[in-house]
Parts: sequence; C-alpha cells; structure tokens
Amino acid sequence: MKRRSGYRIVPYFILIIVCLYNIVPFVWMFSTSLKTEKEAYKIPPTFLPKEPTLESYDQIIVWTSFPRYFLNSTIISLGTALLSTFIGALAGYGFSRFHFSGRATLIGFILASQMLPGVLLVGPYFKMLVKIGLYNTYPGLIFAFTTITLPFSTWMLKGFIDTVPEELDQAAKVDGCSTLGAFLRIILPVIAPGMVATMIFAFLLAWGDLLWVLVLTSGDAMATVTLGLSRLVTQFRIIWPQLMAGSVIATLPPLVLYMLLQNSLVKGLTAGAVKE
Repeated sequence: MKRRSGYRIVPYFILIIVCLYNIVPFVWMFSTSLKTEKEAYKIPPTFLPKEPTLESYDQIIVWTSFPRYFLNSTIISLGTALLSTFIGALAGYGFSRFHFSGRATLIGFILASQMLPGVLLVGPYFKMLVKIGLYNTYPGLIFAFTTITLPFSTWMLKGFIDTVPEELDQAAKVDGCSTLGAFLRIILPVIAPGMVATMIFAFLLAWGDLLWVLVLTSGDAMATVTLGLSRLVTQFRIIWPQLMAGSVIATLPPLVLYMLLQNSLVKGLTAGAVKE
C-alpha cells in the first residue's frame, strides 16, 4: 500500500513542478509591472512590489504608440487566422475528397515546406512585397503569415475532413447542393472544432512573431506589439516596469481567445482520439 501511495504521489509532484515552472514567470512579470522603476532595479530583487502602482501601464499606453501596436497586431493576427483557416479548409477538402495523380506527393511537399526556417524565406518575401507594392501594409503581412501557417492548416483540416463520411456530401448533392455548397453548408459546421484549433494556432503564430514584422515593416505605423516591446530594450537601458506592463497587455488577447474558445479547442484537439 505504501509503495502504491508513493507511485501515486510522484505524478502529482511532477505536475506541481511543471505548473510552477510555467506560472512563476507570469507572476514575476505581473509583479514587476506593478513596481516603480527604482524598485525594479533594486538588488536583491523583491518578488512582490512593496508599493504597487499602475504608473508603468499609464506610461506605456499614454506616452508611447503601444495602442497602435496593439491594433496592428490584432488586425494582422485575426486576418491571418481567418484567411489561413478558410483556405486550409478548402485545400484540405480538395485533398480529402478528390483523388488525382500526384496527390500524395503534393501533400508531402506541402508538409515538408513547414521544415524550412522562416529566416530563409523572409528575404525573398521582402523583395516580392516591395515589387508588388505591399511592403509595410496589412495585406502584405497577412499574406506573408498566411503562407507560413497554411501548410499546417491544410494538413490538420484534411485530417478532420477525412473523419467526415462522404455520404454527407452525397446526400447534400442529392438535395441540390453543389460541391462548394456541400462544403460550406455541411462540412464546415461539422469540422468547426478543428477550425477553431487551427485558427488559434495561426493567431498565436502571427501575434508572437518578431522577425517577419521587423523585416517587412518600417516605422511605427505598421509596428506590432512584439516589435514595440523590443524597442524598450535599448543599448544602455531597459525599462523593466514598462516592458513587463506591455507584456502583460500583450498576453490578454491570446488568453481571452482561449477562454472563449476553450471548449471547441479541446474538442478539436481530441477529435478522432475516441471512436464510438
């Protein structure tokens, strides 16, 4: 009995360590955002602020262009998530329902494109966007991020569509639906949980990117949250309370998105794990 109790305690102990490993940095970030600049540089550091203040939030919102950065990130990330998910669903439907020569090779090529590091592609994208006049624009950034997330979206949504019986498509066509109509009216509602999971992946990738935004934009007009926060780290000084306050604000959209869509996300991630 003692051995069994010991074996039961070990998993809980590991889970506690993992939770602390993930939660403590966020607690430290929020705590630092409530400190004064003098206390933030104090040695030894204090874990909790002695005199909590919202001064850093006021400074980063009022004195900087952070609200503009936040708006840019929201537009770009939402645009990327919606466009990538919809196109990925169309491509996944085509790969799932239509059989043509070279289909397996093309699917493998699309998946293999995910292995290319983004740093190798950002240069060609820069030249291409400059030539077509989309450099430093919302469409240019949305299209760039969509090409990064589209292979994963296509592959993931194809797996969900494969689980949908083809009899549903045939029944819709018997009732007068076209192929596109069957896709829009029948397939999309059925794979909605998978689309939510794919959408969150695309949103988070676009929201947290720094390299592509740094190369494909110029000035403050199109800067995003990540780029704005990076500018608070200068050669001679780091304004820690403002940096942490901006980081706390930057975590809110992904957090709210997850809280609103968590049920669909769990269904999407676990779909197909259990067969009835």
